[in-house]
Amino acid sequence: MLVKTYGSAILGINALPVTVEVSVEPGIGFTLVGLPDNAVKESQQRIATALAQYGYKIPGRQVTINMAPADLKKEGSAYDLTIAIGLLGAAGYMKADHLADYVIMGELSLDGSLRSVKGVLPIAIEARKRHVKGLIVPADNAREAAIVNNLEVYGANNLKEVIDFLNDEQPLQQTVFDTRAEFAKGLDSYEFDFADVKGQESVKRALEVAAAGGHNVIMIGPPGSGKTMLAKRIPSILPPLTLGESLETTQIHSVAGKMHKEDALIVVRPFRSPHHTVSDVALVGGGTNPQPGEISLAHNGVLFLDELPEFKRSVLEVLRQPMEERQVTISRAKMTMDYPASFMLVAAMNPCPCGYYNDPYHECTCNPGIVSRYLNKVSGPLMDRIDLHIEVVPVPVKELGNIRPSESSAEIRKRVVAARERQTERFKDCPGVHCNAQMGSKLTRQYCALTDECRTIMEQAMNRLGLSARAYDRILRVSRTIADLDASPNIQPHHLQEAITYRSLDRDSWGS
Repeated sequence: MLVKTYGSAILGINALPVTVEVSVEPGIGFTLVGLPDNAVKESQQRIATALAQYGYKIPGRQVTINMAPADLKKEGSAYDLTIAIGLLGAAGYMKADHLADYVIMGELSLDGSLRSVKGVLPIAIEARKRHVKGLIVPADNAREAAIVNNLEVYGANNLKEVIDFLNDEQPLQQTVFDTRAEFAKGLDSYEFDFADVKGQESVKRALEVAAAGGHNVIMIGPPGSGKTMLAKRIPSILPPLTLGESLETTQIHSVAGKMHKEDALIVVRPFRSPHHTVSDVALVGGGTNPQPGEISLAHNGVLFLDELPEFKRSVLEVLRQPMEERQVTISRAKMTMDYPASFMLVAAMNPCPCGYYNDPYHECTCNPGIVSRYLNKVSGPLMDRIDLHIEVVPVPVKELGNIRPSESSAEIRKRVVAARERQTERFKDCPGVHCNAQMGSKLTRQYCALTDECRTIMEQAMNRLGLSARAYDRILRVSRTIADLDASPNIQPHHLQEAITYRSLDRDSWGS
């Protein structure tokens, strides 16, 4: 008897349909074909033991299982349940009438219980595209799958519940998830708030500018000056995720296996902070079984690189192309996968090996020339992609004891959102450009025109401060963002002057 069950394979951040064909005929043997990896091949032992817990067994006849399409590699243990249900149907142990109505995925434990699997959200999206009636997954994955509308989602705790449900003997509770209500409820659930930060007003202003224009930023200062603390609060002042961005971000985290059973939907912007020992594959993505890297997990959010010069140079260099194209392409011999990677880069570093260069409270012990060599660990092309350079100094003790509350993240975010709305209107006819940081040279000349007075200020800054030529366009874009925060249609001299102060690392005198 031939029976078909239906599952899905993950490719990139999308799912492709997989049909599991099970044939039980006279003879002896067990054959599994269709490019299964070792985890899929080992399912025979898991399935046999799990079936025995409920009085079933793999038929003692010729069993042939084909996973179509045969040229697509099948990976992981998520096909255990799909294959097990097909075996039971082909052997006549259960009805096969409803198998075409459902996509079935789940990993089996030896006791018959179901373990959660990766990529349930894209699997659910693909199931809806196929116009099937429903999706059967482990109970821990049910909330995540139920985000998808117009699809019945059933979460099961064990194999017996699935068998009884398909035999019309015992119903499963359909999982219902109000996506919009859950999305609205979690929009303001931030762990960190700028209201907790004492002092550092100039740095908070710079971070507000960075958030308003989507600019990459680097903070440089001695240990204990608050660089990491400030970076962790940046997501709280970025514009809230849209529902579309939330679903896209959740899809990436689902494929990477980063979703917890209580987290059905990611509603706040991601903040990823990989350690400086991270490999280039872990940062960008890839591997034998390609997975999203840290830059894709930071999509629509913040990628924070602490102790920037301590990262391997090869790791930092792979960031350059994704930062420009806002996606990363992983190529293999038989496939190519695109992962989105539109993130805001926030970096932090000490000014020198000892950490106390330019510190007003400690003396730097580094030898002459060490400071510039330490900074040169970060390549010029990468530094060229960072718009704002911020010097962070330690907060005086008297400021730490100040009980006056600081401005909250919610208040700062109102100004940031207003500035982003002006940029959205400005770039409505420019595909792929959503904020000032994404402007190319042509758009920069168009929307960052300078008056004669501003042009004079720029020339004086370039000459007196020894600013590099690469700083020119960056200053114009940041000036445009500062003008947007002031609701000014044109760049004014004070906007330009403030932007110039954010290019400290471009000055010839810095670190010399």
